[in-house]
Amino acid sequence: GVGAMTWSPLACGIISGKYGNGVPESSRAALKCYQWLKEKIISEEGRKQQVKLKDLSPIAERLGCTLPQLAVAWCLRNEGVSSVLLGSSNPEQLIENLGAIQASAGGGDSSTEVLPKMTSHIVNEIDNILGNKPYSKKDYRS
Repeated sequence: GVGAMTWSPLACGIISGKYGNGVPESSRAALKCYQWLKEKIISEEGRKQQVKLKDLSPIAERLGCTLPQLAVAWCLRNEGVSSVLLGSSNPEQLIENLGAIQASAGGGDSSTEVLPKMTSHIVNEIDNILGNKPYSKKDYRS
């Protein structure tokens, strides 16, 4: 009866791909109060994250979605997650992110939804690229 509400599924915009070639002047990471984000992006770990994004791109293409939609669907596919908190800078970003769970506004074709396409095979493929799947030790005493 307990669910998790996840936040920042796009990792402060990193998953959007806008930081693939550095930090654009118009981005959040260029603001003085987000120096920590800029440092994270330009660090060695940040460069490794960009490589992982490039490795995830073919999966998103196969599913017919964007990387942000894939990220939101990846969060929501977890049975322990009851909601995902989205932060959008404009209506277009919100509409794109919502594409992970609903068909486009123009039609009711559920084949465009990303969440139903998150099969165990796809999730395993993503988890292998990310390399951060937590180990879960089941407690059978309860």
